[in-house]
Amino acid sequence: MNQPLLPTITGPEVLRQLSLPQLELLADEMRDVLCNLIACRSAHFASNLGVVELCLALHYSFDFQHDRLIWDTGHQIYPHKLVTGRYPQFQSMRTKGGLMGYPNPEESEFDLFMTGHAGASISTALGLASGDDFLRPEENRHSVAVIGDGAFPSGVVFEALNNGRRQSDRLLVILNDNQMSICPRVGGVADYLDRLRINPMYTGFKDEVAKILSKVPLLGDPTERFLVQLKEAAKAGLSGGMIFEDMGFRYVGPIDGHNIGLLRKYLKMVSRIKGPVLLHVVTEKGHGFKPAADDPVLFHAPPQFVEHSGEMVTLKKSASRAYTHVASAAIASQMRANPQVTVLTAAMCQGNKLEPVREEFADRFFDTGICEAHAVAFAAGQAKAGMRPIVDIYSTFLQRAYDHIFQEVALQNLPVTFMLDRGGLAGPDGPTHHGVFDFGYLRILPNMVVMAPGDAKELPAMLDFALQHEGPCAIRYPKAAAQELDRTPTPVEFGRSEVLHWGTDGCLIACGALMPRCMEAAEQLREEGLEIGVINARFLKPLDSEAILRAVRECDFCVTVEEAALAGGFGSAVLEAATDAGLNTSNINRLGIPDFYIEHGERDELLADLGLDVAGIIAACRASAEHQTTGRATIR
Repeated sequence: MNQPLLPTITGPEVLRQLSLPQLELLADEMRDVLCNLIACRSAHFASNLGVVELCLALHYSFDFQHDRLIWDTGHQIYPHKLVTGRYPQFQSMRTKGGLMGYPNPEESEFDLFMTGHAGASISTALGLASGDDFLRPEENRHSVAVIGDGAFPSGVVFEALNNGRRQSDRLLVILNDNQMSICPRVGGVADYLDRLRINPMYTGFKDEVAKILSKVPLLGDPTERFLVQLKEAAKAGLSGGMIFEDMGFRYVGPIDGHNIGLLRKYLKMVSRIKGPVLLHVVTEKGHGFKPAADDPVLFHAPPQFVEHSGEMVTLKKSASRAYTHVASAAIASQMRANPQVTVLTAAMCQGNKLEPVREEFADRFFDTGICEAHAVAFAAGQAKAGMRPIVDIYSTFLQRAYDHIFQEVALQNLPVTFMLDRGGLAGPDGPTHHGVFDFGYLRILPNMVVMAPGDAKELPAMLDFALQHEGPCAIRYPKAAAQELDRTPTPVEFGRSEVLHWGTDGCLIACGALMPRCMEAAEQLREEGLEIGVINARFLKPLDSEAILRAVRECDFCVTVEEAALAGGFGSAVLEAATDAGLNTSNINRLGIPDFYIEHGERDELLADLGLDVAGIIAACRASAEHQTTGRATIR
């Protein structure tokens, strides 16, 4: 029996010692390792299965200790990590202190950028190429960007292509075309790529070139000239030309992205072409594992496997209902009640659990693809025309549309409702996905109303309020199980908080879904003899100055609690309001996300590290109480 190859791959240079059959065996081993990982925990899966051969061919053909490689989007990084010396740590993927599920320069010199958002790879690769041309032109480094067809319609991609012609002679863009984003891709670019793939002229050209390349071990100039002439002849038979060629890129493809031998020869060929090149590679998301290939949406980041084989799989089912499910149901309810309500998402239909909404309201559901800026400006147009659009986008991804939130929505005071999923810590997805900056980046905009439900019961009521408000509103909620306190919530009123309990010794003021933890902490402290109140802020903007400043005046101490960055967040808003009212703020203690990026790990683990679990909140209250007691004694 042959010994496994993967444990021997201590670095990419080892790949160049392997034969083609060995590389194909290695690809099978890598898929087995990916399956074994999902047997332990949820992780990105189908996208990684689809790039195994491409990864091997790239590292075989280039030396990325010298050349440059950017993966876009970074969730397809797992095969790359396996062949760049991280196989021994691979089972730690997405665990606290283990490997990150995205590129991470702190892990390896082969990861140049921490990429968790889509579309920037061509720009950064172009910048690397430009810098290398200035600083070390004699080294002839190649810059390679691997970008999926789902990310390709992003506006920044075309901004980069627009500048690619004059910036570098050694830029290679690999378009990984698997006909998918997370969900099936949408839009005109998708249609264009489909036409390229099925066009009989290009299909015939691809077959002819494949036959030629199979007989050419090392390409030389005469062969390359012949290939260029052949492609130009094929291009001439197409109506309208080709957008990539017109923008200055030499277009090559489409080719089979699962044929390692063919990939190696094409990569060798395009590396010798002077000027920017776009290599169109066709892959299958979920390739090599039938359940994932059959349903790449489900298997994008599936739940943990209970058991699996090559043909069948049983997934671990979660018994808990998440805030995302509550939000989706609330959106559906509003769309049933009001024909003016629409919903927009940016390639995150599955992530936002909007499939039932899409099926029931196909005419009022809009998936823009990975084009958040367009989605927000599009929603502004709908609102101006009299509709009531809901923009349902992860907090971290909405940052990509910030200028349009300002210019097209807030500045115009248009009634667009933003549903910010994954507000707060996103768990194993890590710093690229933690939605901790939304409080800061939204509350500074005039006209913007910002809300955060204290528990799941409030979310539908907040959406109802937002859709009746004549201006922009944002509602942020976490990636977490939907907690509900045993109470009847008071109605949601503009800029009004909910006083759950009044205390004279101290007060916990919670903005968002950590409110149940504050309630539990207050109960334990009351048992110790500290009379601690709890205010559910509900609104970050406008702040309920009446109730919150009363607490600052009357309580010995106040502790603000938020699952957001402290810089510019809810606690800062409370401090500003107290200062503006001329109050002493020395009794205010702020709990939240400090001024550094938070690593990946389970949400509860990270909250505990940050002092945002029940024990941490109790400790902060005790420290505040002791500080106030010590201060009074000093004054006496």
